[in-house]
Amino acid sequence: MPRVLYEADSALCCQYGALLFDCDGTLADTMGLHYEAWKETVEPLGLSFPFDRYTKMAGTPTRRILEVLGSEQGIFVDVDELLPEKERRFVERMHHVKPIPTVTDLVRARHGLQPLAVVSGGIRKAVLRTLEHTSLIGYFPVIVTAEDTIRGKPHPDPFLRAADLLAVGAARCLVFEDGDPGIEAALAAGMDVVDVRPMIAG
Repeated sequence: MPRVLYEADSALCCQYGALLFDCDGTLADTMGLHYEAWKETVEPLGLSFPFDRYTKMAGTPTRRILEVLGSEQGIFVDVDELLPEKERRFVERMHHVKPIPTVTDLVRARHGLQPLAVVSGGIRKAVLRTLEHTSLIGYFPVIVTAEDTIRGKPHPDPFLRAADLLAVGAARCLVFEDGDPGIEAALAAGMDVVDVRPMIAG
């Protein structure tokens, strides 16, 4: 039975065949910046997106968030038009992005000792820019983003895709996540998952 853990160190990590990391809010402190970009994108359409709802959807692919907001509030949303607009607004804020040391120190400590991957619900362009800006891009031979699976988090598909690319069985993967949809996805994939929120709160 896969478990949710609330702390991790090298001693725990060495028990697994691979480590899989969410990007936004796990490796990089981007959640507030993404929310600013969201507000600028959806509020002119009359869509409401309160911060607590945003945090509960953390890790959900951008396209899916737009579809859900439009459907729930009965407002037509041209997803293909708004997707690049939202990502452009986030990229404009990229210079404010900082790594999250509690997690990135672990990445550096485990690099070369076991396979590492990023599994994000974000658009590839934004994820790569975030990893480059935080000097993390070279640590991850596998990067799975919203474009790589038909179903995103909370479905297990993104994590299973990463495990396949790393050639490591799902049960031997340890996931690091900060969002409920990502934790749900990892558990559904049969993987243990570290909820990093207690780790980074202090």
